[in-house]
Amino acid sequence: MLDSLKITRRQSEIRQQLAGIVGKESPSEDETRSMETLDAEYRTNETRFRAALVAEDTERREAGAELETRSEKEWNDLVSSFELRQVALNLDEGRALSGQTAEIVTELRSQGGFRGVPVPYAALETRAGETVSSGTPDPIATRPLIERLFPASVAAQMGVQMINIGTGAQETPVTTSAISAGWQATETGNVPGPSAYTTLDRPLKPDHTLGIQMRITRKTLLQSGAALEQAIRRDMNGAMAQEMDRAIFNGSGSSGEPTGIFTGASAWGIEETDLSAAATWAAIRAEVVAFMTANAATGPGAVRLLIRPEVWDTMDGTYIASTAVTEWDRLKAAVGTVAMSHNALPAPAGDPAQSKALLTTSAGGVAPVFVGLWGAVDLIRDPYSDAQSGGLRLTALSTMDTTISRAVQTRVLTGIQ
Repeated sequence: MLDSLKITRRQSEIRQQLAGIVGKESPSEDETRSMETLDAEYRTNETRFRAALVAEDTERREAGAELETRSEKEWNDLVSSFELRQVALNLDEGRALSGQTAEIVTELRSQGGFRGVPVPYAALETRAGETVSSGTPDPIATRPLIERLFPASVAAQMGVQMINIGTGAQETPVTTSAISAGWQATETGNVPGPSAYTTLDRPLKPDHTLGIQMRITRKTLLQSGAALEQAIRRDMNGAMAQEMDRAIFNGSGSSGEPTGIFTGASAWGIEETDLSAAATWAAIRAEVVAFMTANAATGPGAVRLLIRPEVWDTMDGTYIASTAVTEWDRLKAAVGTVAMSHNALPAPAGDPAQSKALLTTSAGGVAPVFVGLWGAVDLIRDPYSDAQSGGLRLTALSTMDTTISRAVQTRVLTGIQ
């Protein structure tokens, strides 16, 4: 118990004792001496109480900070024990969920409707010690943030922010007014009149659902045991990362797909520059300068660039005249982050073959692109399609949408030969 609380309780006891003695018209000598003793103790306790509050201030602050983050820590610790193997056996043979897995599923069901078994996004990340795509065990501790669900994805490297939304839609207001400053022209004149402060909403809506289907044979269920959990997680992780990367940057905006950055560039007001030439640092530098003049970036180190591997091949083979320096060397020395992907960018087309590239920057702590993820992964079992072979078919449904923040934080390059 804190000393300040002990002193407070003692002060209350002293007041009660004094109240009983003071109420007497003719207190005895012993009672009079008792009043003096209690009064002296009360004054001393007042000083001790103030000193205890000062000494306990640091402890109170630490306790308050722990209380603010305790719920998130407890949830992350709980999700780290989630077992997909239990979900697979529950869907296949009706085995009841138990332990922390059952607790998590119950909590998710209370927050939204699911046809199958809800699986938290954090449960799909590759955990420490598991085999990753390179075939090498990764000893790094599991990170519980949804942004880190696919740490090797191109979206994460390009500064895309993942937002977990419970239900409904979400809008992000972006300032669109051009408020300018002006000087008083004459001694009695007015400063320039007021300009309306206007905003534009960037909505994220649950209109796009990504589905991933897996077939698990009876042999796999009987042979794999606990290893089945890691296998399912790796398959879902890889399939979801690949398709999300493609949709975020190159989604068609039709047939259920969200609108990708390249597809929605003109509608969102993103600047598009047609190089119609081979990629050079001079051409990309002009776009970086445009970022800085628009107050979006403070320098080339704050810019991220996404290109196709073929563009890297061309730039790394183009040498500056009379030097051993390539265009790629000049680019890497200046640009903060360069990501390469054949999945997020459309394949080169035309004669000569032309590719696209994307430049983004995070300004004022605001990400250039937002991706909304609704609820959790809804894992559903199909008990009929593979019934003859005793297999299990699983469908994982994930609802997502994408939008940008400020158009000046993103630029598209086309016509890169």
